[in-house]
Amino acid sequence: MKKYWHVINIGIQNNLTYRFNFLVRALFGLVPLIAVLYLWRTIYAGNGAGSMVGNYTFAEMVSYYLLTTVVDALTAVNEDDWQIATDIKDGNISQFLLKAIDYLWFRLCLFLSGRAAYMAVAAVPLGVFILCLQKYFVLPPGWIALGLFLVSVVLTALLQFFISYAMAMLAFWVLEVSTFIFILFAFEFIASGHLFPLDILPHGLERALYYTPFPYQLYFPVSIYMGKAAGVELIRGLLLQLFWVMAAYAVARCAWRRGIRKYSAVGG
Repeated sequence: MKKYWHVINIGIQNNLTYRFNFLVRALFGLVPLIAVLYLWRTIYAGNGAGSMVGNYTFAEMVSYYLLTTVVDALTAVNEDDWQIATDIKDGNISQFLLKAIDYLWFRLCLFLSGRAAYMAVAAVPLGVFILCLQKYFVLPPGWIALGLFLVSVVLTALLQFFISYAMAMLAFWVLEVSTFIFILFAFEFIASGHLFPLDILPHGLERALYYTPFPYQLYFPVSIYMGKAAGVELIRGLLLQLFWVMAAYAVARCAWRRGIRKYSAVGG
């Protein structure tokens, strides 16, 4: 276990050498968020004072997008899938086949260190932005909801990573995985709730999405925080989220085992 803590420590140090890049990314990441909030403000203003879209007041809608930004900062996979695919193509994984270290856990440690370093840098501009909009920010309904939100965020991070890892395993069979990654990202962006809250969709479509992994990559933890998921619905959602984490992990492991049989070292 100590070796993986060492990987996390080294990963944080390496990532902090790019802290200015992280800061710029965090600042420019607020630009589309501001544009989306202005868009929704126009929509609510056109509907009249006190209007609602779906089950959301304007304050709740602003809170939703602020929370998606926070959850995304904590859980998003940035370049890990590209780096894993490059390691496979360049033969860099050969060293892990000869050492007592699991490549999946090695990459997971680097993913966690990257998220920790990014949040350390992005926390200040993001915190200032949320402070400026604090009158719109909705607090969770209670401590239990906050605790379950944090549990769901951890599961979201694991789900994001394992899906990306499994996609990167395609590099064992194809030379270029970018097309597959972009297609998956397009589905995730819409079906995970980045673009809009999923519960403003038609009920049948919304329910169907809950049986895919996409809502659990962003929308579900935010809905817990906001009290939109509660009671039996919340427990069912957490169990489904855990199921998808385990399923993604199993697929990642299976893809690695099958890929190693085909692998032939080239280069490093």
